[in-house]
Amino acid sequence: MILPDNHKLPISSLAAIFSNTSATYKFYWFLAILEIVVKERRTRITFWEIIAGMAAESWYPIHYFKLSFGKSDSLYVQSLALQKELNIPIDADKKKIKQLLIDNIDNNRVKSLLRVFTLNVPYRFLSPWIKYTTDKDVVLRSQRFENESLYAINGDFVEVNPKWIDYLSEHYRILQDFAFWNLTEFLQKRNPNVPDVPSKLIKPILRDSLMQQHKFWDSYIETVGSIRCIYTNNLLVAKGYDLDHFVPWSFVSHNLLWNLLPADSSINSSKSNNLPPLDVYLKPYAELHHKALKTIYPKNPNNKILEDYLTVYDSVGELVRMSDDDFCNVFQKTFSPLAQIAENMGFKYWER
Repeated sequence: MILPDNHKLPISSLAAIFSNTSATYKFYWFLAILEIVVKERRTRITFWEIIAGMAAESWYPIHYFKLSFGKSDSLYVQSLALQKELNIPIDADKKKIKQLLIDNIDNNRVKSLLRVFTLNVPYRFLSPWIKYTTDKDVVLRSQRFENESLYAINGDFVEVNPKWIDYLSEHYRILQDFAFWNLTEFLQKRNPNVPDVPSKLIKPILRDSLMQQHKFWDSYIETVGSIRCIYTNNLLVAKGYDLDHFVPWSFVSHNLLWNLLPADSSINSSKSNNLPPLDVYLKPYAELHHKALKTIYPKNPNNKILEDYLTVYDSVGELVRMSDDDFCNVFQKTFSPLAQIAENMGFKYWER
């Protein structure tokens, strides 16, 4: 990704900030500074504010989506400890997380967990402008804005170089995308089997509508009268149910029909983002999907929502004509590896 040019600034140095990166610190350090400079219009920033911003920005991919940051990444480890220390919800808002960390910075345990990011990141981040020798040397050279470095270090503050302010503000979205693009490449290598890593870097503002999925299941239920929830055995009627993501949305990041099933309204809060025990629920889950397909497909084989099943098998018509056992085997081959990968990432199995 090419950054906008500026003949007065060393853009090549800025473009090199993520070279030779072995952990996520630099990505989140830059994103935190960028947001404070552009959104809050402040250029003198404490290490602690930046670090709180790092923790807040990385909160959702760590806690909600459970992405791996790699074995050597302290941000992941410290974030898990912070969540336990302050009991912050895994899907908390970024601004609230940042403010909560700042408000608790005098808490010895919190400060101890965050202090690790004051040791190397502020100094090593400047390496494209100032070749690293010692922290003290980098501090002195940064205070002269050597090679038009992005910021100077004064005590536990950074002071952004005035020459960079307009560039950061004018190209804020491009620079943010630049950081996330590089972060995506970094995390995809550490999460090779995880679907849709780019969408898991930030908290989604809105989830996609499930209107078409509801229409499919309403049509089936209206045809047969009612169905039973595979989790509670309670009767469900059309428009009187919630749609449950069988494998959590926080892992699959999609609303494809084959991963959705009508469930009792109590289930979504109970099951949350936990995995279903496949030995208990996969067979009844597959059987209900097969019955629904056999009912809906003959009425309208060109229904667009049915194309969702093409991601698990190459012919919807053949799925309809399969025996229940063969259909269950297709779902077994689909869900078993998904559940295993999710379990390896830290997703827990649901215990009723």
